[in-house]
Amino acid sequence: MQGKALVLFSGGQDSTTCLAWALNQYDHVETIGFSYGQRHHVEMTCRLDVLQQIKKQFPNWANKIGEDHVLDLSLLGQISDTALTQEKAIEFSNLKLPNTFVPGRNLLFFTFAATIAYRRGLQSLVGGMCETDYSGYPDCRNDTLVSLQSTLSLGMDMPIQIDTPLMWIDKAEIWQMAHSLGSQAFVDLIVESTHTCYLGDRSHRHAWGYGCGMCPACQLRLTGFEKFKSTVSSL
Repeated sequence: MQGKALVLFSGGQDSTTCLAWALNQYDHVETIGFSYGQRHHVEMTCRLDVLQQIKKQFPNWANKIGEDHVLDLSLLGQISDTALTQEKAIEFSNLKLPNTFVPGRNLLFFTFAATIAYRRGLQSLVGGMCETDYSGYPDCRNDTLVSLQSTLSLGMDMPIQIDTPLMWIDKAEIWQMAHSLGSQAFVDLIVESTHTCYLGDRSHRHAWGYGCGMCPACQLRLTGFEKFKSTVSSL
């Protein structure tokens, strides 16, 4: 696939895998990150290291990587009373979404990304949203993003494509995709350099990477990694 893409790149496992996917699909790839008052703000530092390591370790991808954009969306953190933007315990309920849901986050991310894409002449937006391993966030659903693609294309008066390569796979399959895209070296990069833990813990190193080991993001990553490793070892 030829063309240019803009990857919503947080520095986490999913967005890093999406970045590799885009680098295999497109001729030119730029990245965008958002500082929105997240408790795991350490991801903003990790994402820079991930970009540096990709350029260093994967020269076939390095020549496709373009400009990195970082936007200050701290207002989102100011108006969000969630466990990702406030010092509060992560809670789940059978009656409503978990309090890690940041209302409007992905809608805003894609809208701002579209404005950058418009100015930069980038036709596709790539995001790591997934309906398989997620907490029911409505802005991660395929229907939401299909609708948003139409809205953005109409509002920008230009065709905008939203790619979600992880939409229908689970965390183990995301690890497998990373391995297929960049072999064990890329899996090792994800383990060592990316950040997914909701609490921003970089003090505990596990086989699957850094994190508290207890939050939902760490638990998903752990479970997926163990399933992935068992699949690989059985081959």
